[in-house]
Amino acid sequence: MHGNAMPDSYVYVTEEGVTRHYADGSVEALAWEDVVEVRVAAETDTEVLYILLARDGEGCVVPRSATDATFLARLRYLPDFDLERLQRAGESARDGAVVVWRSPDPPSTLPDLEYD
Repeated sequence: MHGNAMPDSYVYVTEEGVTRHYADGSVEALAWEDVVEVRVAAETDTEVLYILLARDGEGCVVPRSATDATFLARLRYLPDFDLERLQRAGESARDGAVVVWRSPDPPSTLPDLEYD
């Protein structure tokens, strides 16, 4: 059988939150109201990851290749979110994760997030 291979994950963005489903059946989900930090990291030379973190350290890792205008439009609802900063970070995030946004009322510490 020919055709496109099944993606290793897919992402749903709604007004309530973002959910990433992996091919192995695991799921990461985060409500927009729980997002306290957005990071950008380069997985490879061509793939950039958006890492959304919640106050409790839970997160959702979203590959740029799985995003669309809906995801970017929803990020703009975060207080004082700067899409230009997100774009610049995506172009230069080669040495670990870059924080591009923090909640005006973040927790005192956020854990490091391992991403695949």
